[in-house]
Amino acid sequence: MYQWLVFAHIAGALGFMLAHGVSVGVLFRLRRERDRTQIGTLLDLSSGSIVALYASIALLLAGGIGAGFMGNWWGKLWIWVSLGLFLAIAVSMYPLGSRYFRRVRSALAFRPSGAPMVSDEELDELLRSGRSTAVAAIGFGGILLILWLMVFKPF
Repeated sequence: MYQWLVFAHIAGALGFMLAHGVSVGVLFRLRRERDRTQIGTLLDLSSGSIVALYASIALLLAGGIGAGFMGNWWGKLWIWVSLGLFLAIAVSMYPLGSRYFRRVRSALAFRPSGAPMVSDEELDELLRSGRSTAVAAIGFGGILLILWLMVFKPF
């Protein structure tokens, strides 16, 4: 049973990476895109992966927590640090990423007169901001650290 829980944990991690990779790809593509229709399409693509993302997180956590109990890992510090890092990454990345996507979506809106809510220059500034790099760095660095903890179990 332990191997199946580890398998579920890894499958959940893979699903998480695949689903979340869509949003990360969109983040980086938005830095170069200036066509408002295309930007809207990219944002829709990103939001379309959310259900798979949360289902994968549920599988990742269920498998990891179950394997933690079956493997008697809860007495080890590495599993607590891994779980704490996962939660810290999620708590920090959710507002960073979702707030940015909301701001971009709002920037695509039009006034009743038909004029855009923000100028092309303002939209360009928003899209070129370092937000995408910061979000990706936090996520990649944190997940890499969790992977190190799980593989090497240093403490």
